[in-house]
This record gives sequence, structure tokens and C-alpha cells, in this order.
Amino acid sequence: MKPNLTIAPILFHWNAERKLEFYARIADEAPVDVVYLGEIICSKRTPFFENHYDEVAERLVRGGKTVVFSTLAEVMLKRERNMIAGFCDLEDFELEINDSSALWHLDDKSYRVGSLMNVYNEDTMAYLVAKGATHFTLPAELPRDSIAILAAHAKELGATTEVQVFGRVSLALSARCYHARAHGRIKDNCQFVCEEDMDGMPLNTLDGEEFLTVNGIQTLSHSYLNLLDDMDDMKEMGVTHFRLVPHTQDMVAVANIFREALDDTVSAEESSEKLTALDIPAPFSNGFWNGRPGHQWVGEV
Repeated sequence: MKPNLTIAPILFHWNAERKLEFYARIADEAPVDVVYLGEIICSKRTPFFENHYDEVAERLVRGGKTVVFSTLAEVMLKRERNMIAGFCDLEDFELEINDSSALWHLDDKSYRVGSLMNVYNEDTMAYLVAKGATHFTLPAELPRDSIAILAAHAKELGATTEVQVFGRVSLALSARCYHARAHGRIKDNCQFVCEEDMDGMPLNTLDGEEFLTVNGIQTLSHSYLNLLDDMDDMKEMGVTHFRLVPHTQDMVAVANIFREALDDTVSAEESSEKLTALDIPAPFSNGFWNGRPGHQWVGEV
């Protein structure tokens, strides 16, 4: 199977104009195979873009991309349950679920499992395959050996696997909105302050050390995951899809670099040099992959 390069759902609260411009460029210029659409972090952001889903999906399909809709990762309110039910009724597109509440609505329907569902072992994977799962994006905190085991088991079950290879890593979700609290507001009256931080709000230690990133209810890494040099290893173990998390950097350039690496059209050294030249505004990390603290970098940049 040809390795697939994918674009994850946008995690941040970008305005509609920026999202439309982003997806237009991805449709026309980015060498990616799959694009995930949908608000997965905060349901309050949904009304700002949901009216554009049809036109964006159509544009991406015209550009030769497979479109998959992604669901919320945290479902607590009735309107959020209704949103999940609506997505599960989609007929024309595949669905990626990020919360187990979607399983109530998916009898006799296949689906993908997103990285924000905790699939850490073979039994969980087998259970979800029996319930219709065909594809798993594995949690970014898993080390190499665990990914190898799960990729092999997925293949035995007839499913495919995906691993995030670029971008800030999701570390936690909360019922509270850190973004609102930092500005003296509450979640129900946040005034969408998260829109001010298009790659997330920096969270430093008391000593001023760059530490984490806040995105509404989500805590992300400060560093950018970079597994460019490890994709050949992943391909050998059976990983089929390689995920890029969108940021305000030039994601078409990022996609081109990772596509060249996947297709072995340039050397690993040249690919790494090109990625470094993009001046990503945070250090790279690959600690989780190497069984180390996630923020660390193992090897040479």
C-alpha cells in the first residue's frame, strides 16, 4: 500500500477566512492524500465554520483528496451529543471519531478512530474493529515499540494505522477552559479569546521557561513533533498513514518535505535541512517515540 500523507483537523480557532484560504491551498497545492475536517476541541467554535463544510469538502475532493470528517473529543452537553449524532449520519464521507459517545450511533457503519481516543493495546483495538473500526490514528505519546505492536496487530485485524509525524502534540483535555481563565473569563463567557493565539497560547514556568501550549480546553506541547527521520522505520512496521497537524507555518511546504521523504525522492539529510529552514518557532521533539520525556530531542537536528 502506498504511504498516505494526511492533514489533521485544525486544532485552533482560526477565523473562517483563514480556514478557507488554508483548505484552498491544501486542495490545489499540497501533495497529501487525506484531509480531516471538523471541530474536535470546542463545540462553541463550530458555528463559525460549519456552513462552509460542503464547499470545502467539494474543493478538496476536486483536488484529489479523500475527505474524512472528525468529531469532538469531549462530549458533555446535549447539543454536543446532537452534533455527534449528525456526523454519524453522514453518508458521503468517512468519519473519524474522537470520543466513545459516537459508538452509540454507529451500528453497522465503519469508521476511523482518532488519536484522542486512547487505543493503547491490542484488546482495545480488537474490540473497536469488532464494532466497525477500520483505521486507527495512534496516540502521539506511544513509544516506537508499542506502535510496532499495534501496527502489526491492526494489519492482522484488517485495519490500517496512522501516526502523527509533525506538529504540536495533544497532551490533555479538560472540562475547563484554560484560555478563558488566563484572561479572567469563564468558559461560558470566553468571548472566543482563543482566536488571538493561532498556534496556541504559550504557557511558561514561573522561571520563564517555555513549557506548554494552551488551546482552549486543550493542553499541547510547546515543541513541534518531528518524526521525519523515522518514517521509513514506520513503513517497515506497517504504518500506512502519516499525519501532519496544521499550524500557521507554510503547511504546503511542510507537506512537500514529508512527501519527498515518504517517496524517497530526496535524502533524509536533505529533507531535515529543508524542514529546519522553515524556521519553525519552537524546538523539535521526538522523545515519546524514543521512550523518553516527550519534549526531548534524541539525535541531531
